[in-house]
Amino acid sequence: MISVYIHIPFCTNICSYCDFSKMYYNKENVSKYLISLEKEIKQRYNNELVKTIYIGGGTPSSLNIKELEKLFEIIKIFKLTDDCEFTIEANVENLTLEKIKLFSANSITRVSLGVQTFNSDNLKYLNRKHTKEEVYNVVNLLKQNNITNINIDLIYGIDSDIEKVQKDIDYFLELDIPHISCYSLIIEDHTILNNMNRLYINEDIEYEMYKYIEKSLEDNNYIHYEISNYAKDGYYSKHNLTYWNNQDYIGFGLGSVSYINGNRITNTKSITKYLDNKYMLSNIHEDIKEQQDNELMLGFRKLKGINLTKFKNKYNDDLENIYDVEKLLKDNYLIKENNFLRINKEYIYISDEILLEINRK
Repeated sequence: MISVYIHIPFCTNICSYCDFSKMYYNKENVSKYLISLEKEIKQRYNNELVKTIYIGGGTPSSLNIKELEKLFEIIKIFKLTDDCEFTIEANVENLTLEKIKLFSANSITRVSLGVQTFNSDNLKYLNRKHTKEEVYNVVNLLKQNNITNINIDLIYGIDSDIEKVQKDIDYFLELDIPHISCYSLIIEDHTILNNMNRLYINEDIEYEMYKYIEKSLEDNNYIHYEISNYAKDGYYSKHNLTYWNNQDYIGFGLGSVSYINGNRITNTKSITKYLDNKYMLSNIHEDIKEQQDNELMLGFRKLKGINLTKFKNKYNDDLENIYDVEKLLKDNYLIKENNFLRINKEYIYISDEILLEINRK
């Protein structure tokens, strides 16, 4: 079985933290893109059984009804498992009742909403257009149309005002949705925010925000199962777990990435080449050391950590024979428990620093 990612790069609104590879919606370009997408899928899909589909962007909900119908018609080529998790990303400002009904009619089981914040000043800073009332209305419409598996993204650390984060969490909890993803604002190169002035956010304040979010959500029966992700029991993102478990997946569309049998396949980021059906940019085979390093880096994102038996079965060796983790275990940064090796929850926030301390023997 395999997971499938489909990239729709178009947006009706470019957020100030998005990189410049996102493209404004253009009807002619969307039509051409869907034709190339269909050709790519027919060329590369080998009739594998699909356990998860994730339509990301850009903003897939920026497509109009006819374009979405075309997209769903293309996707019918895939052979799905009976319990396939089928996610689509959406923005509140372009998600209409008609589109929601179309999602429901085409087996969408999960919607991920890019809300980011309810604070009007922060929304303006991020160049987002929705209001609190619109978010509540969209969530209710999704539930009324049998889509109850809903994720909402939260961005914190936009400024130093922790009260804004506290109010955002209060509003998110009122929505009664089963999954919340929380990310600290990182300003990347090639974004609008990179060219704007921003007040420096003290790391201690940002950490206080992180801990407030964690405690508030856990107090309300959300399980902190990955560094940035919280879910009610039974609502972990199956698709994202494919990445964190370092399992195979195939990506279709502009700039998408596939990982199949140790091969990292990257599609072109040139829309001109993609529309000319020249999809692939590179195909690199990762050696066993790279695969093991990725297993470590991705596996430690999960609060549960790495299953040591599965690691040994996959690589024919014990993790502790390959990596020197003794000191980190002794200092309680790592914990070995129930045949899992994990980062101590107390230090999960600095997981990148801990990973830098893990060396091969």
